[in-house]
Amino acid sequence: MFDRLGHAWRVLATGACFIVFGVGSLLLGVVVFPLLNTVVRKRERRAPLARGVIRATFRFLVWLMRATGLMTVEVQGLDRLRGGGRLILANHPTLIDVVLLMALVEQADCVVKGALGRNPVTRGPVLAAGFVFNDDGGEELVADCLRSLRTGNNLIIFPEGTRSSRTEPMRLLRGAARVAVHGVLDVTPVRISCTPATLAKGEKWYQVPARRAHILIAVGEAIAISPFIAGAANPALAARHLNRHLTDYFSKEHDLASA
Repeated sequence: MFDRLGHAWRVLATGACFIVFGVGSLLLGVVVFPLLNTVVRKRERRAPLARGVIRATFRFLVWLMRATGLMTVEVQGLDRLRGGGRLILANHPTLIDVVLLMALVEQADCVVKGALGRNPVTRGPVLAAGFVFNDDGGEELVADCLRSLRTGNNLIIFPEGTRSSRTEPMRLLRGAARVAVHGVLDVTPVRISCTPATLAKGEKWYQVPARRAHILIAVGEAIAISPFIAGAANPALAARHLNRHLTDYFSKEHDLASA
C-alpha cells in the first residue's frame, strides 16, 4: 500500500513540477526578460544577467524535485566545472539533463533546438540568454559555438542531439567534436546516469518508476584535444577520431543503463 501511495505521489509531484516549469518560463518570458531588456540595453551585458536568472530558476527546480521526493542527485567532480570557456559534453539519458547541468554551471550557454526559440513557453528565456541554436549544423553553428566560448561562457552540448535511446547503440553527431578541433579546446566530459530510468526518450511524464530515481552526475578529467589534432592529417579526420573516442567514452554509461 505504501509503495502504491508513494508512486501516486511521485506522479502528482512530477505533474506539479512540469506546471511550475511551464508557468515559470511564461512569467520569465512575459515579465522578467522584457523588463531586463528595457533596463539593460546592451546585449553583451544583458545575456549574462539572463543566464544568471535561468540558473537560479533551474537550481530552484532541482531543489523542488529533490524536496518532493522525485529524485536524489549526486555530483562527482564538481570542481572540474568551475571557471570559464569550458566545452562541456554530456550524454543525455533524461529530459531534465539540461536543467541539472545548467543549475551547476555558471554562465552556461547551451546548444538548443531552434524550435525552443519559437515555443511560447521557452522563447523568452532562450532568446534573452542568447543560447546557440542548432538550426544550421554547418560552419555557422561551429562559429557560433566558438564565439560563445571565447567570450568566457561555458558551452554545454549533448553530442547525441537528442535523448539517448535505451534500445539502440549510442550515436554521436560530429558537431561537438568539430567545435573542439576547430577551437583547439579540451573537452570536459560529463556522464549522467539515472537509476531507475525516468523521463527517458519515448516515455510520458506520468510514467514514473516504482521507486525514487537517483541521478549521478560524474564530471570526468578533461580530454586533451592536441593528440587528436597532431595524429590526423586534417581537422575533419581529427574530428572523426575524437568523435569515435567520445562515443566509446559515453557508451560505457549507455551500455550499463541499457543492461
